[in-house]
Amino acid sequence: MNEELKFVLDSAKEAMDNAIKHLEKEFVNIRAGKASPAMLGGVMVEYYGSQTPLSQVANVNTPDGRTITVQPWEKSMLQEIERAIMIANLGFNPMNNGESIIINVPALTEERRKELAKQAKSEAEDAKVGIRNARKEGNNDIKKMDEISEDLKGNAEIDIQEMTDNYVKKVDALFAVKEKEIMTV
Repeated sequence: MNEELKFVLDSAKEAMDNAIKHLEKEFVNIRAGKASPAMLGGVMVEYYGSQTPLSQVANVNTPDGRTITVQPWEKSMLQEIERAIMIANLGFNPMNNGESIIINVPALTEERRKELAKQAKSEAEDAKVGIRNARKEGNNDIKKMDEISEDLKGNAEIDIQEMTDNYVKKVDALFAVKEKEIMTV
């Protein structure tokens, strides 16, 4: 296979991989009722004058499916961590017991589950758009190549379409798993 053609196919594959990685990251942020340390992944804490991720100033654990505990490495950070969790506006009500912060993760209502499933579907659609854009760019790059025969161009376009179909199936599979996780009570 021509080097230029291989480069175009590799670039399309990389863009599609990135769309899947982004989707997986977004799905982690959509909470599905079960407590997870990732729920506090975006919380930034004021630590000696700079914004620092919560995971770098405290130990975040989930002792059970409904509770998150935050154990700061310095007790003096308790109030600051509590404030940061409130500011993050995640819908949690942190409780400070003087040693650590305990967050009870409320059970999701049916309505909230449906909203989260809709949000997950929207993220999945965004990933599919990213994959299709990668296909379009790849096909455009192939069409611009003059020194390659029409047969090779056609085969490369078929390869990109097959790759696109496979990645769209991956997105659908990831969404199905996430939707089941969200809707399971």
